[in-house]
Amino acid sequence: MDIYVGNLSFKTTDASLKALFQAHGQVQSARVVIDRDSGRSKGFGFVEMTNSAEATAAINALNGTDVDGRTINVNEARPKPEGGGRPSSERRSRGGESSGGYSGGGNRRSY
Repeated sequence: MDIYVGNLSFKTTDASLKALFQAHGQVQSARVVIDRDSGRSKGFGFVEMTNSAEATAAINALNGTDVDGRTINVNEARPKPEGGGRPSSERRSRGGESSGGYSGGGNRRSY
């Protein structure tokens, strides 16, 4: 079962997240999500546990607890939306013809 862990401290690491959940069962993986631009934690992560009964017990035991000075939110992870995240209208442009900039024209007046 995949578990979402939110409101993590910026000092929480993959190893400390894994250790937190290992007290409740076998952890297959634990990952704090890192911002690719800044290299800092985004304040949330995911834990994968092999046994769903142990995962449910971990969710119940850890949700709302204090970890590194933050009250964490723990619940079953929802599947990632098709296409990988934000709707296309919200994605940042990465270049190309529609990347912005001055295109000339517009509402100019001729005198």
